[in-house]
Amino acid sequence: MKIISCNSNQPLAADIGKYLGISLTKANVKRFADNEIFVEILENVRGQDVFVVQSTSFPANDNMMELLITLDALRRASAKRVTAVIPYFGYARQDRKPGPRTPISAKLVANIITEAGANRVLTLDLHAGQIQGFFDIPTDNLFAAPVIVKDIIEKYKDNKLVIVSPDVGGVVRARNIASKIDGSLAIVDKRRERANVSEVMNIIGEVEGQDCIMVDDIADSAGTLCNAAKALKEKGAKSVSAYVTHGVLSGGAVERVTKSELDEIVITDSIQLGDAAQKCSKIRTLTIAPLMAEAIRRISEETSVSSLFD
Repeated sequence: MKIISCNSNQPLAADIGKYLGISLTKANVKRFADNEIFVEILENVRGQDVFVVQSTSFPANDNMMELLITLDALRRASAKRVTAVIPYFGYARQDRKPGPRTPISAKLVANIITEAGANRVLTLDLHAGQIQGFFDIPTDNLFAAPVIVKDIIEKYKDNKLVIVSPDVGGVVRARNIASKIDGSLAIVDKRRERANVSEVMNIIGEVEGQDCIMVDDIADSAGTLCNAAKALKEKGAKSVSAYVTHGVLSGGAVERVTKSELDEIVITDSIQLGDAAQKCSKIRTLTIAPLMAEAIRRISEETSVSSLFD
């Protein structure tokens, strides 16, 4: 087994290698003066089972090209099997046609990754589960829920908690976590009555005097989480925290979180956080390295990955 890291999240790749007791395979991933990407694998990979770790987070297109070129280099170097390990799968929110003459970019990206030379894909908490079906190669979609549940239990111990879905679309995720910690469930019903009018937040469920924990897969602008936290506090919630798998945190997201009613937002390291996020006192990081590493080991040994979640 060999593990190669591109540039998007080298600390995570290093932690995966450390868990498995494997040094990262040496590779040169650089840019020419005109910003073209060049990849050179500096070790022999012929006949090897190779895993390429690369989140396609910001800058999404640069990181995507690094992944594609690395996959092509490995295919031409005669690797036996190449698995694209994509902790955060960019373009996942473009999983359908929202209107006429619009693309399904997630399907396009799946096609490109396959054509570039990936034999298998390993990813985490896809925004839309059906994206697994966009690939014509085996695709494992891991869930961060075990990591999140473990942290919630350790931090809150015997507290009676309310797990909150920040929108209707995330109810299944919230219900799953609530069932594992024996907590109750609440839903934020977000509605915009007409254009240019602020959203109205309705809370479905009892939150008064409770410790509320919102769960979501992506925090991009963090607007939904911050607005929901305000609505929950107005309904009498004692505390409001959030657990998020992918911390995209674009634009003024960190400043928004800092000024919000959120007591804490806990984010996995599927995306390497920027300096501002790392310095924010309200943002805490959970590592997914053991989870990803164990899945990589099982793929290499041809044993069950789904049993990780039994």
